[in-house]
Amino acid sequence: METTAKTQNRKKSNASGMTGKMKDSDFHEFFVDELKDIYWAEKHLVKALPKMQKASTSPELAAAFEKHTGETQTHIETLEKVFALLDEKPAAKKCDAMVGLLEEANGVIEDTEDGTMVRDAGLILAAQKVEHYEIGTYGTLRTFAECMGHTEVMDLLQQTLDNEKATDVALTEVAVASINEAAATE
Repeated sequence: METTAKTQNRKKSNASGMTGKMKDSDFHEFFVDELKDIYWAEKHLVKALPKMQKASTSPELAAAFEKHTGETQTHIETLEKVFALLDEKPAAKKCDAMVGLLEEANGVIEDTEDGTMVRDAGLILAAQKVEHYEIGTYGTLRTFAECMGHTEVMDLLQQTLDNEKATDVALTEVAVASINEAAATE
């Protein structure tokens, strides 16, 4: 027979598997704070990617940035679902790491000549720095969700993580297929 406390905790659990006690923990609060951080990052990245697309010389790189803009919008929507599963209002907290990464991307555009493969190589470098930051963040957040028993949240974060990894691979393929070699001869 179940104890009254276990029954009450089960009733307090929502779709994410979170109990009232977990929601009040420092670890859960830290987790939500980091979700706010990556939410801010994604919202600012979705605005920066079209600028990177426009600055691209290679049609393949421009297409990759265009594709990732759509994917990033999906990441934002996924994070909004995560917040809902956690009974939290979607909120953004300034992500200093993304601020720096996007400043670097702008620096590449400012410091390289328009219409060159050197610029494209630099844009890929900047984009992959962003992807690696996102891969690290989503991987850790996914693990946190698993640790806390947030099964649905974990699955959503895993989907985004998988997409970020695929984008990183796609950028490498564009670089290796033609851009790096062309940049080396300019």
